[in-house]
Amino acid sequence: MPQYNDMFELSVADMDLVEDSLRRALMSLTQEPPNEDHVGKAEREEYRHRIHDLLGRLHDQKIFYRPKSGIYVGG
Repeated sequence: MPQYNDMFELSVADMDLVEDSLRRALMSLTQEPPNEDHVGKAEREEYRHRIHDLLGRLHDQKIFYRPKSGIYVGG
C-alpha cells in the first residue's frame, strides 16, 4: 500500500495561494443560499468547520517577524 509523503516543499507564495483559495471556498459556502435538507446543511457546516480548522493550523505554523532591537510598529 502506498504511503503519504510527509515532507512538503512549498514556497511562501504557494502557501499564500492555498490560504487564499481556502478563504474563497469558505466565502462561497457562506454566501450560497441553503437549498438543501438537514443532511446537506450538516455536511456544509462540517466542511466549513474543517476549512476553519485548517486555516487555523496554517496560521499557527507561521513565524512572524519582530525585530530584536529598536521600536516595533505593528500594522
